[in-house]
Amino acid sequence: MAQSVKVVITNRQKDVKIPSGIRLLIRRCCHAVLATEGFEGPAEVSVSFVNNEQIRELNNEFRHKDAATDVLSFPLGENGVYDINEETGAYQLGDVVISVPKAMEQAEQYGHSLQREMGFLTVHSMLHLLGYDHEAGGLEALRMREKEETVMSKLGLARDQSYTMQ
Repeated sequence: MAQSVKVVITNRQKDVKIPSGIRLLIRRCCHAVLATEGFEGPAEVSVSFVNNEQIRELNNEFRHKDAATDVLSFPLGENGVYDINEETGAYQLGDVVISVPKAMEQAEQYGHSLQREMGFLTVHSMLHLLGYDHEAGGLEALRMREKEETVMSKLGLARDQSYTMQ
């Protein structure tokens, strides 16, 4: 792997106990996205676990949508240009904020594990940090979906497989 990524994970909610292995899974997802995208150089990403109320507030403040959502991405880069951490020399990709209660809800709704849902949300958000977007739909959304599926398959988290912790 030509890149290294430092993933800082913070649990800011108490609604759901974070299952063991989730933090490692999140790190693996971040690595897999950067490897798949051929991202060169060291990178840093921040991942926060929040509850529905916290993500609703962020969604309202930054996207003017007064509703809880599953994940929010706050990219620090634009058009492949990123801020560099003066101390480490790493590219600062941005922040990922995941609502753990919402992820649990969706895992149940889609009939798969919380691990797969958290993995998917992380991969999805990492692609946003790298500049992918699906908001307009069409080809961009399709490209992003294909990238998500590619990374999820590499991680052994493809849709048709159940995921077991090693």
